Amino acid sequence: MRKSVFNLYHARNFLAAQILFRILAYLEKNPEVNFPRLLAVAKKIAVFKKHKDQIDRVAATYRENEAIQKYVHRLLTNTHPNVKKRLGHNWFISEMLLGIPYRQNLSEKLGVHIPNFLLVDPTSACNLSCTGCWAGKYGKKDSLSLARLDRLFTEAKELGIYWIVFSGGEPLCYPHLFDLLAKHSDMAFMAYTNGTLINEKVADKIIAVGNFTPAISLEGWKETTDARRGAGTFDKIMRAMDLLRERGAVFGVSVTITRYNVMEVTSDEFIDFLIEKGVTYGWTFHYIPIGRNPDVDLMVTPEQRAYLAERIPYIRTHKPIQIADFWNDGELVEGCIAGGRSYFHINAKGDVEPCAFVHFALDNINEKSLLEVLKSPLFAAYQKRQPFSKNLLRPCPIIDVPQALREIVRESGARPTHEGAETVLEGTIARFLDRRSSEWEKAADEIWAARRGTKKAEGF
Repeated sequence: MRKSVFNLYHARNFLAAQILFRILAYLEKNPEVNFPRLLAVAKKIAVFKKHKDQIDRVAATYRENEAIQKYVHRLLTNTHPNVKKRLGHNWFISEMLLGIPYRQNLSEKLGVHIPNFLLVDPTSACNLSCTGCWAGKYGKKDSLSLARLDRLFTEAKELGIYWIVFSGGEPLCYPHLFDLLAKHSDMAFMAYTNGTLINEKVADKIIAVGNFTPAISLEGWKETTDARRGAGTFDKIMRAMDLLRERGAVFGVSVTITRYNVMEVTSDEFIDFLIEKGVTYGWTFHYIPIGRNPDVDLMVTPEQRAYLAERIPYIRTHKPIQIADFWNDGELVEGCIAGGRSYFHINAKGDVEPCAFVHFALDNINEKSLLEVLKSPLFAAYQKRQPFSKNLLRPCPIIDVPQALREIVRESGARPTHEGAETVLEGTIARFLDRRSSEWEKAADEIWAARRGTKKAEGF
């Protein structure tokens, strides 16, 4: 069995890692002094030049940007010590600093690319029935067994993967969730959750395990959120946020951006409200016509996407919160991160899909090991085409380069994982995606040309 990332491969970094651990414990006492110290030690541990350069950019941004300073200080001061210890150590040290070089070294030895994290649906069960849910066409009673998830996480650590993201279904419906978090206390976990099941008991458990951060789904203000997720949902989410903030949990939001809420969820008023509630990070997802009753009318327009390409980086550098734009930030992550490049998706039935929104598979995790599924022809077809465009503002094979997804599915022989998944490849929806991708290509090329030679990383 392969050892943990803390093995002889990292022995030369052991002392530096211990120093990092000590700095993490004292960050809140003097963040102005200790955060730069943390970055300096991290730079020494980092193996690759590009990662050292990234750390230098973070350090420079911290020195020069008051909003980033406020963000770091807020995060370090308001976070419960156990959460800071577990998440900080597991994600920052194990996953990022030590995990990246370990995975690359192991990838070369094994001849297969090892991703940064796994996106896993422990269950398809959900207590809500949201309009247009991307997972709405999966079976309603599927779950991965406790034994298989336990083994999956062990397999992940053997490959140097220490970050697991949950989706669903509703992850908090899974009865063994906190047992798994406690058993794998050396890993970092995040969950996309509707937040309505976070009560006092659950909030206490989140603090007790320390290695778990929920990203709560919001559509905007109360009227917009309840219209999609059901009456009373917004109020339950607000109560959940209060409970988490009061206890010192690290939590975020997950926002599906449509043509109808784009201005609402990116307004100063809404962002300031999230910060006041204690939100420290956010994921924004442009609506993709997949799942329950797909509706292309909900997709953002090219003009709105161009607005987001400017607005989200502005928020990151002017507000004490970090928000990612899953599509427009392709430039920062060098294109599409799916298909096993940085992550892949395992649904509650066990089907291994390249992306949360690409519902095609060849393998099932209940029948193969993690290492075996990484060798999938589906992932190979993805990775040899990445990035899908030289313009990294067009990273996605679903909405930006749809012909690439058709080629991948045809070449690999992947099958749909539910009825209707094939509509992104053929028919009315596919034809719309072809037209929309062409429209965005023109707008994206103009933005890309204007940015060349002047682009810097925004925020963290």
